[in-house]
Amino acid sequence: MSAYYTFEDLSGGQSTSDHSDNPYDALLEACNDDPAQIQARYATHRTNRNAQQRAKLLATDSPGVSVDDILAKLEDPSLEPGFTDWRHCLVFWARPPEKVRALIAEVQRRLVSVVPHLWIMPQENLHMTALEVVHSLASPEIEALVPQMLPSASEITDCTFNHRARLVKPLLSYDAQALALSFLPAAGEPTGHDSASKDSYTYHHLRRDLHAKASAAGVKVASRYVIPSAHLTIGRFITKSDFEMTDGKVDHAEVEQLVGTIDSINSWLREMYWPREEDEGKEGGEWLVGEGKGLDFRKGALWYGGGETVRLGKGF
Repeated sequence: MSAYYTFEDLSGGQSTSDHSDNPYDALLEACNDDPAQIQARYATHRTNRNAQQRAKLLATDSPGVSVDDILAKLEDPSLEPGFTDWRHCLVFWARPPEKVRALIAEVQRRLVSVVPHLWIMPQENLHMTALEVVHSLASPEIEALVPQMLPSASEITDCTFNHRARLVKPLLSYDAQALALSFLPAAGEPTGHDSASKDSYTYHHLRRDLHAKASAAGVKVASRYVIPSAHLTIGRFITKSDFEMTDGKVDHAEVEQLVGTIDSINSWLREMYWPREEDEGKEGGEWLVGEGKGLDFRKGALWYGGGETVRLGKGF
């Protein structure tokens, strides 16, 4: 679950469909179901958003990073003894395979070298939200919805077994609150899976289908965003101490160092993990959703990777 993404679509396209209630149809219609155009929309959103957030962080009047107060209280109970996260959610997560987790671990290591107090998403909690059914409700409200979803749970969680959406071109995305590793839907790039010919079914198609299946179960899907993004939150800011001078003012030099480190990481990712010509790139730069594990139908206070699995889908 990522709180770091604002809900503005920066891909430059239309966001609604004239004849569909499924919010994912608009992009597919605008792109004529063409994987290359779909990838371009995701790439444009990612590029524009990073540029936007970079400018905000480096502005002379920038307040620096923004602390996740709820996570800070959960990590340090002395801040508010007895505090609990009341925000319960119902989601379908995609769990990254070991090769992607290994890549994320290295990216996290590089980030912590310049931001020692960065909160790191534990490896076992890493996830990409393929569909957020509902969010930020009280536990009884979530529990009431689970029985409605159960008859469709196996079909939804096993969806990736026969509908294999491929993700490529990892890049570090960020804002003042958090950092995420983001991917793009594949569009015929070289692969070690012999699946480039099947890229006609993209990650955005998967998101559309999951929304349709959940809606057919009788649950009103209330996702926070349907922007063209495929990302896993990997770190959050829970203190400003790494970016403050002794007088408490923002240390802009430290913020600049963070942005420079992100730029360096992204150059490394492009060089080592992006496919080119006949080379699929280093292992970890490609992810077939459902690889290893199917979708994870999960409930609870799971903004930071927790919660409880209702059903785990079949992997391949």
